[in-house]
Amino acid sequence: PAAVEQMVLRDIRDLLHSMGKDITEYGLPEVIDIGECCNDVMTDIIEELNVPVDQDHLDIYISLNDEQRAGFDEIIDHVTNKKSHVFFIDGPGGTGKTFLYKALLARVWSEGLIAIATTTSSIAASILPGGRTMHSRIKIPIKIAHNSMCNFTKQSGTTELLRMASLIIWDEAAMTKRQAVETLDRSLQDIMGCSLPFGGKIIVFGGDFRQVLPVVTRGIRAQITDATLQRSYLWENIRKIRLSHNMRAQFDPWFSEYLLRIGNGTENTIRDDYIRLPDEIVIACGDSEDSVHELINHVFPSLDDEKNASSASYMSTRAILSTKNDYVDKLNANMIDGFPGQAKVYHSFDSVDDNPHNSYPLDYLNSITPNGLPPHELIVKINCPMILLRNLDPNNGLCNGTRLMVRAFQDNAIDAEIIGGQHASKRVFIPRIPFSLRRYISTFQIQEEAIPNTSQFRNDH
Repeated sequence: PAAVEQMVLRDIRDLLHSMGKDITEYGLPEVIDIGECCNDVMTDIIEELNVPVDQDHLDIYISLNDEQRAGFDEIIDHVTNKKSHVFFIDGPGGTGKTFLYKALLARVWSEGLIAIATTTSSIAASILPGGRTMHSRIKIPIKIAHNSMCNFTKQSGTTELLRMASLIIWDEAAMTKRQAVETLDRSLQDIMGCSLPFGGKIIVFGGDFRQVLPVVTRGIRAQITDATLQRSYLWENIRKIRLSHNMRAQFDPWFSEYLLRIGNGTENTIRDDYIRLPDEIVIACGDSEDSVHELINHVFPSLDDEKNASSASYMSTRAILSTKNDYVDKLNANMIDGFPGQAKVYHSFDSVDDNPHNSYPLDYLNSITPNGLPPHELIVKINCPMILLRNLDPNNGLCNGTRLMVRAFQDNAIDAEIIGGQHASKRVFIPRIPFSLRRYISTFQIQEEAIPNTSQFRNDH
């Protein structure tokens, strides 16, 4: 009973920590860490060995195209024969990278082996079975130096899991700074006692350098490209598997080729900075209000129909992308106003850190919405779509970027349904949580307690 109690207490501690709380604040029994390493080792390994294998994913192999099948066969051959190698699945969006990952994971798991699925972004992790972010699963530090190591000890559960893993997949690696990948390389060499790249493990990276590259704060083009995996000492030893057939847009080859030209930099430009969008995919900007309504009606036809408004499949297959948060906020306000149903308003509680020099009017604090924080006034309606802004519970699909639909209101929480990824249809509660964020151009620390959601008819991208 004492061991079970300690396991429960550790789970409670980890859950509270994910929400910015400390278990010592609640008068619970002390968490004893003696023997925790052994328990964590077993927990991590059992968790990975018990990832359910979807029969549909096992059947994917027969649906792979020639490029995907060649990559699958080559990687599985290395897994079967325990031959060390590092791969990079390179393909534009829509060429079936995730489809291939699912087939690889299902095959390895079906043979009783351990495969670790990680991604750079939380939203990508929610799509992969058993997916976790690299920071969560592999303990890669947030702040990375040239000699950083992953945040696990040689006796930890993560270490033993990595030692036993037959395959490690890292999706969206193109948007990861190379220093993070190099940190994993050093750490695996250390725990495996092997000087081969990544300690001799079989690693599959994937991504598309035509899309989002690593974020370098105020970085110029040269600094951004220098941060990519292609500039790493590891790149020349990575086997590239290229996917070129766009499965997602196979019935629209013109658009697929157009996107590829843009990604490859071969599309004609105007003054080296702009491309011309074909007239057939443009809504003419005459009267701005009319244009906005035309755009909304094109993407969300008959939104005022109760059947559409309550449909998860209708909402999950539609979104309007934008480049600026200001545009996002204005359009979301427009759409929530026209959405059927009674509105409910959630207000945040804003403050600044304790400092006698920080005296700001509450109205001012309420008026600002720094990147990464929800608005002070969150207006929602039953069935309206939302997007989560924090990692609340990645194992259950609650990641930064998870799409949800509001199903019911609570005073300090929202009852919602996940509408995308492997956790689709799951009902969850989104509570108020504390936020703390230092604005990039400011000298004070903003404290906010709010629902970590924002309206999500439109995304910044």
